[in-house]
Amino acid sequence: MRSVEVEPGVSLAVHVDGDGPATVVLVHGLASTAQLWAGVAADLAASGVRAVRLDLRGHGESDAPETGYDTATAASDVATAVRAVGPGPVVLAGQSWGGNVVLRVAAEHPDLVRGLALVDGGWIRLAGRFPDWPSALTSLTPPDIDGWPVQRFAQVVAASLAGFPAGAAQAAMSVVRVEADGTIRRRLPVERHLQILESMWQDDPRVSYPLVQAPTLLMPATDGEVPPDVVEAAGLLPHAAVRPYVGAHHDLHLQRPAEVAADLRSLL
Repeated sequence: MRSVEVEPGVSLAVHVDGDGPATVVLVHGLASTAQLWAGVAADLAASGVRAVRLDLRGHGESDAPETGYDTATAASDVATAVRAVGPGPVVLAGQSWGGNVVLRVAAEHPDLVRGLALVDGGWIRLAGRFPDWPSALTSLTPPDIDGWPVQRFAQVVAASLAGFPAGAAQAAMSVVRVEADGTIRRRLPVERHLQILESMWQDDPRVSYPLVQAPTLLMPATDGEVPPDVVEAAGLLPHAAVRPYVGAHHDLHLQRPAEVAADLRSLL
């Protein structure tokens, strides 16, 4: 792991797998970590692709300053990190909120991105799902798990990821810290989680779609039907294709890493 300073006194943790000539940069979702991309990164590295996983500010092993918990700042952080890790341009992939983040990077910094992958995210528009911010806040505030015994949390994680590849539950455990007394604390506190959600309420990803120059692969987890927001995004992005993951979990990068890695290689 290395650190990349994205603003004075704030650094992101960067995990690099492989050393091939082409680079794929992997960005996690809200309250997640780079560890959930580990299976995809290992597959890419084994095929000769350099995989770079970022922990966003306040997440994983990155610094957690008092400010900057919004999509615009996250996109600026990612752009700075991509320039630092080089060489570019890169394939840029983001899952869930991370998809919204990398979409913004591709729109604002087209020189950095040769291909864009939106992994069950990038089209998230909370204002289209809820009539107002208080409604979104009520529905989306995460449960209070701070102080749980680590064994209790591990059981919940294992049950939610039944059938996932070996190591998936361990990767998912990275979203919390284990205290000396055996209890857990969220790496991203609820207050900062909600700040990011509010920025997602305020942002409209449709503004970015026409500005994206790179070939874009939309990878939704579906029950068989491609969601309307994905259809809309594919119609507005200049160079888009849709690759549905039928029956997949929202964390499809954790559930089906080999398939995701293969799709990312198609953008190289």
